[in-house]
Amino acid sequence: MDATEKVAYGFCFLLLALLPLIKLFKTRRGGNGGGMRLPPGPWRLPVVGNLHQVMMGGQLVHRTMADLARRFDAGAPLLSLRLGEVPVVVASSAAAAREIMSKHDAKFATRPWSPTVRVQMVDGEGLGFAPYGALWRQLRKITVVELLSARRVRSFRRVREEEVGRLVGAVAAAQPGEAVNVSERIAVLIADVAVRTIIGDRFERREEFLEAAAEWVKIMSGFSLGDLFPSSRLASFVSGTVRRAKANHRKNFELMDCALRQHEVRRTAATTGVADEEEDLIDVLLRIQKEGGLEVPLTMGIIKAVIRDLFGAGSETSANTLQWAMSELARNPRVMTKAQDELRGSLRGKRTVTEDDLAGLKYLKLVIKETLRLHPVVPLLLPRECHETCKVAGYDVPKGTTVLVNAWAICRDPRHWEDAETFEPERFEDSSIDSKGTDFEYIPFGAGRRMCPGMAFAHASMELALSSLLYHFDWELPGGIPPNNLDMAEEMGVTIRRKNDLYLTPIVRVPLQSA
Repeated sequence: MDATEKVAYGFCFLLLALLPLIKLFKTRRGGNGGGMRLPPGPWRLPVVGNLHQVMMGGQLVHRTMADLARRFDAGAPLLSLRLGEVPVVVASSAAAAREIMSKHDAKFATRPWSPTVRVQMVDGEGLGFAPYGALWRQLRKITVVELLSARRVRSFRRVREEEVGRLVGAVAAAQPGEAVNVSERIAVLIADVAVRTIIGDRFERREEFLEAAAEWVKIMSGFSLGDLFPSSRLASFVSGTVRRAKANHRKNFELMDCALRQHEVRRTAATTGVADEEEDLIDVLLRIQKEGGLEVPLTMGIIKAVIRDLFGAGSETSANTLQWAMSELARNPRVMTKAQDELRGSLRGKRTVTEDDLAGLKYLKLVIKETLRLHPVVPLLLPRECHETCKVAGYDVPKGTTVLVNAWAICRDPRHWEDAETFEPERFEDSSIDSKGTDFEYIPFGAGRRMCPGMAFAHASMELALSSLLYHFDWELPGGIPPNNLDMAEEMGVTIRRKNDLYLTPIVRVPLQSA
């Protein structure tokens, strides 16, 4: 939470305490009673509920919620909170997550629509936040079968290899001893890969696109005052929630229009038709739109929303995971050296790393796996809404409750992970645990109907980029900073990114061009 948001929260607490919202609180509170056995939770204040504990506690929300869960029954499987007007249940155990995303998956398959989400979806709903129903099922099928299938991911191999080559070249061009902004380089790489797969070319307004995507990630967190007090115009005004959401929505869709025009110009200039294996993702969506026969027509608004979701999810998750991986490797030189030894021993002086080289790199895959355990990019998996009262872990979850799965807490649960706070890729060496949504102690991509469909796409980019950075360069912290002193502060949004950019000093070990 930035300083402006903290001031807004404090000011709104003061004003809300003076307003006759107690009546509203009492009225809404009645819906959660009725003799139900609700999950345990901390004491609440009138009107604000648990906001003072969750939002003003000095930690990021996923950490605070994990701490609160540990206070009840030595780690209650479910935690009951009220954040302003919003009833919330948080799952902090693998067992509870399994019930929500497997046993009762259909009852928790829809998304809550906050004021921010409503603004962002006004012109078209994307896969990420579309309510569970015909449109969502249609978009899910299109995404899994057409947009992010294994065949489609393989078709973009050349794009990934070219852009990673540009990344390596840019890092190699740094002056000896000069620290490189690794965060910035990775963000540019992933953005260019994502945009080229979407429109077939680098976007001429890339920097604006990155800024708009970063803003979208921040405002979609669901923890602004306007989202937590949806009936209060005062809360919306003080926090600026709707204003920010509208401005960001206009900017995103204006950029989408520009990207579509750039795509159209490129296709018009082409002298031949587009082969199936050469289709970019806009080609695919426009082809499906033209073919018709869909239960819900694919409007241009929906296409733009899908593009926004693909770019936001693809760029944020991959870029943030790579930044955290490089951060953990810089903090753990033993692990970095072991990964580099595997790479250099396997490639034996090759000029570049290609995707053909990745299959045998077992330890590198463990590094990424452990990074996703310690730093799941969406620590509180995208919220779900209970649309039918049911029992989870022996507790009643009322209809209309917002349900959060704390993947960050689950992936650090000492009941499942020895030395849970330690970065140790070797823990996965003899383990069958994977991230495909069946091992609920490890759910960096979620599980069930709402599981992220882009896992293969993300891994393809991350593995090639990380292997290339480790193969060609040794890395040191600038200014002789001890590894244990590396800043690992987080910044909150839908995803968790580094609060401050990561700077490392590269030392070329395997030149990009052979002698």
